Amino acid sequence: MNLLGQIAAGIKTALETAALEARRRGELSFESFPEFTVEVPRERGHGDLATNLALVLARAAGRPPREIGETILRHLRPAGTWIQAAEIAGPGFINFRLDPGWVYRVPALVEAQQDRWGDCDLGAGVKVQVEFVSANPTGLLHMGNARGAALGDTLANVLAAAGYQVTREYYINDAGHQIENFALSLEARYLELFGREAVFPEEGYHGEDLVDTVRAFAERCGERYLEVSPEERRRALVDFALEEKLTGIRRSLERFGVHYDVWFSEQSLHSRGQVRETLRELERRGFLYEQEGAVWFRASSLANAKDEVVVRSSGVPTYFAADIAYHVNKFARGFERVINIWGADHHGHVARLKAAMAALGYDPERVTVIIMQLVRLFQGGELLRMSKRTGQYVTLDELLDEVGKDAARYFFLLRSADSHLDFDLDLAKSQSEENPVYYVQYAHARIASILRHAEAEGYEVPAADEVDVRRLTHPAEIELLRKIADWPGVVEAAARALEPHRLPYYAHELASTFHRFYTQCRVLHPDPGLRGARLLLVKITQRTLARVLSLMGVSAPESM
Repeated sequence: MNLLGQIAAGIKTALETAALEARRRGELSFESFPEFTVEVPRERGHGDLATNLALVLARAAGRPPREIGETILRHLRPAGTWIQAAEIAGPGFINFRLDPGWVYRVPALVEAQQDRWGDCDLGAGVKVQVEFVSANPTGLLHMGNARGAALGDTLANVLAAAGYQVTREYYINDAGHQIENFALSLEARYLELFGREAVFPEEGYHGEDLVDTVRAFAERCGERYLEVSPEERRRALVDFALEEKLTGIRRSLERFGVHYDVWFSEQSLHSRGQVRETLRELERRGFLYEQEGAVWFRASSLANAKDEVVVRSSGVPTYFAADIAYHVNKFARGFERVINIWGADHHGHVARLKAAMAALGYDPERVTVIIMQLVRLFQGGELLRMSKRTGQYVTLDELLDEVGKDAARYFFLLRSADSHLDFDLDLAKSQSEENPVYYVQYAHARIASILRHAEAEGYEVPAADEVDVRRLTHPAEIELLRKIADWPGVVEAAARALEPHRLPYYAHELASTFHRFYTQCRVLHPDPGLRGARLLLVKITQRTLARVLSLMGVSAPESM
């Protein structure tokens, strides 16, 4: 339950009533209410809640926002709203300070929701598919894949907490041009392994892991595929390599705490004829044309995007054609909304895909694409470009070996997806307050230690209805209750905006607020009433921290 959200909704209603009363008295002139907000201001010094109503009414009313705000406040009836004081600030914002008594309802709410504290029904059971990582199964997972995994999995967790019915999906790119090059690369390494002459493809795959794959194939099959046709040899090599690579990808992602509901094969779209069927439908609707022997999709007729080839002059459908069919398939499976997390190199693909959905009669707004920027690794203050082990890019498994799952996931979530991320390996491994994941986990472990000590002393954490929570009057106690109350709003806001980076920010703020409380307030106080109230407060803090960390896929340790 979002208590603060309910209070904000009540204040919004009171503001509308006040503005309407001012209009009835001829003090304000407007036809209808514009969209306005009542929300938590960025600066806590600006109050508990603030509204932009006076600002958005200024044009219609033809008066300065501050004058409008003063007029509204004259008619505002605060009864039942928890408003203790209101003031005009800045260009015309109205800031509200609430009676602190509202925070005493928080412990009972946390207790009632238990491990689901903060969850809401924003999604109302809407079926959402989140597709992320979907790396080509031709190599190992790198830092970009790792960031996409942390973002996608956490976003899926947040959406599920917000009441959506979520499916996590991995799209296996096991067809098309990259698989042809993969096959030629494998074949060249296989022939070289047995001293045969081979030509390595210009766009081939040069990773050391590919050499290891071919060696494993040779150990199983020996020289058997030296004398068969190139087609049979390549098919055998690709089948073996894809199985091996996908097994490795699954293992790495599971080690990272990511588990998919569906692994979807691109090749299945071709084998079931869905790509050709989709192209025929686009042609029937007049969105395909031929040029220079290829078939093009007329994206420019529907969006600010260039036309794109969907069938090469060789007659082979492109990756884009398969991607259109894949999204048609998503909607056919009943997803009401699909979310894709893509790398920055796919930015130009977004408008074309949405245009294709519109061309086929789907609402393109049902497709959301989150573009993810690059990751840079630093160690010893220097940019780390290559893996010390392989001489190539640093892999997800190497990162996990270096810093562990918790630090890796937390650090990948520290910035919004559309921001570049600098990942400091030394900081991620440090056990200090400067390391944000250590700082937050330490708060949880400290609470666990307090509760163990209380139990050893024979003190139990009372239920919310067994203690007078109004004994919590210290400013640090009120601030901690206030921060805990923010959590449901964070879940809802992160789900609405599709911004999982809001979670680590909140986790750090909550941990910081708890640490301040701990230094200023003795939990195991000699006064039984105050001791019980404070024990309850640290318990609900622990529950909130644990819930935040669980949605991030980060552990909540009992000791450190």
